[in-house]
Amino acid sequence: MTPTPAPRVLLEPWSEGDFDLLRRANTPEMTAHLGGPETEEQLADRHRRYLDPGANGTMFRVVPQPGGPAVGSTGFWDHAWGGEPAYETGYAILPEFQGRGLAVAATLAVVDRARAEGGHRALYAFPSVHHRASNAVCRKSGFSLVEECEFEYPKGHFIRSNVWRMDLSALDGR
Repeated sequence: MTPTPAPRVLLEPWSEGDFDLLRRANTPEMTAHLGGPETEEQLADRHRRYLDPGANGTMFRVVPQPGGPAVGSTGFWDHAWGGEPAYETGYAILPEFQGRGLAVAATLAVVDRARAEGGHRALYAFPSVHHRASNAVCRKSGFSLVEECEFEYPKGHFIRSNVWRMDLSALDGR
C-alpha cells in the first residue's frame, strides 16, 4: 500500500477580509483549550493585531489550493522562553477541514517561514496538555517536547501546557 502524500498548503498573508475566518474559529469547540470564545470586541482587536506584522508577528490564512477557501490560520511572533529570544507559533484549522493533515502541513510551512525570517534560533508551541490533536501536530511536525508549564493564554487565563521546541538553526529541522 502506498502512503498518502502529505497535503500541501499555501500560507497567504492575513488581510482585511479575513475577519470572518476569526469568527468561524471562535466557537466553544475550537476554543475549549484556550479559555473559550472571545467577544466581538476581542476578535476585532485580534484582527487589527494580525494586520500589523511589524508590531505583532506574522499571521497567515491557510489555503489548501490556489484560489481555494481559507481553512484556518497560523503564524509566528516574538516570544522569549527560558531566557532566550524566540518565536512562538499557533494554528487553528476549522472543524470541517480537520483530520486531513492540514494543521501539520501549515505548521511545517510556518517553520520554513520562521527559519527564513532568521530572527531567532527557536520556535515554540504551547498547546494544552489536554489537547491531544494539537500536541500531535507538534510531534508530527518535528518539534521536541521540552517540558510542561503553566502558560498564560489568553491574558489572565492560565493553562497547563506542553512546551514544544523547534530548532530553527538546524539545516533541516525535520
